[in-house]
Amino acid sequence: MQPRNMSMSGVVDLAAVKAAQEAKAKAEQARAEAARNGGGGAVTPESLVIDVDEAGFERDVLQRSTEVPVVIDFWAEWCEPCKQLSPLLERLTQEYGGRFLLAKIDVDANQMLMQQFGVQGIPAVFAVVAGQALPLFQGAAPEAQIRQTLDQLVQVAEERFGLTGLTVDADAPEDAQPAPVPAGPYDAALAAAVQALDAGDFGGAVQAYENVLSEDPANTEAKLGLAQAQLLRRVQDMDPAAVRKDAAEKPGDARAQIAAADLDLVGGHVEDAFGRLVETVRRTAGEERDAARVRLLELFEVVGADDPRVTAARTALARVLF
Repeated sequence: MQPRNMSMSGVVDLAAVKAAQEAKAKAEQARAEAARNGGGGAVTPESLVIDVDEAGFERDVLQRSTEVPVVIDFWAEWCEPCKQLSPLLERLTQEYGGRFLLAKIDVDANQMLMQQFGVQGIPAVFAVVAGQALPLFQGAAPEAQIRQTLDQLVQVAEERFGLTGLTVDADAPEDAQPAPVPAGPYDAALAAAVQALDAGDFGGAVQAYENVLSEDPANTEAKLGLAQAQLLRRVQDMDPAAVRKDAAEKPGDARAQIAAADLDLVGGHVEDAFGRLVETVRRTAGEERDAARVRLLELFEVVGADDPRVTAARTALARVLF
């Protein structure tokens, strides 16, 4: 288990993008399967708050986070602020009615988890969404601030990850669990692509995603994965210093600016990458202009169409084109 920090509105984390699309696809499959089975998968209100230890973290937090956001409350018996915050979080968890789970972790009994999350003091509250961890707040924050943070978490989970929460039924059996996620027709091929990415075999990942798209051209996960793998393959052998020097010395050279934009995006500088290519489209003409425009559209695929930075860049591109 290797938690990662992921800002809700921050830079592009390619691993997080990949995980988001996987979680979104699985969530959609689970909803479709539940609908075919006449619903099901409801949980009791009591099961929304769980005690988690190191042995059960993989199952109770990481796996569940592909179905529903999991809020983590790091606490201890001796912590006075925890005695104020924990009951508040439990009440809000019930009030939000399945939009997230609350996992309570006693730091005295789970020192390893505390260290892996980089907890400096308690109470500390994190969230895990689609296997990605992000800090929410530390200390006994005011209820209004906590509600605002939870609202943002729920919105991000739904819009970027397709996680709409669990169905809560007060009459559901105590041991009720969400319906299992069925395997999709391309799960094996997509898993092979992910393994190739993780191994640094970007050419193999490109081929695997292209194989899926040849059979299913509308496959969202494969489209995004292909854009990601192509980007990583392009920058794999670049000399960053040389590329940036070339771009600085040749502001009107589309090839130089395109290469620098790829590095910008991989480095998490999304607005810089988009702005560089929009400006290149404005400065150039003919084939060079079209190459910059096409690369910009490819980078939109990596970030995701619902990202506000993509929306802004599309508007800026339209202005210089028309």
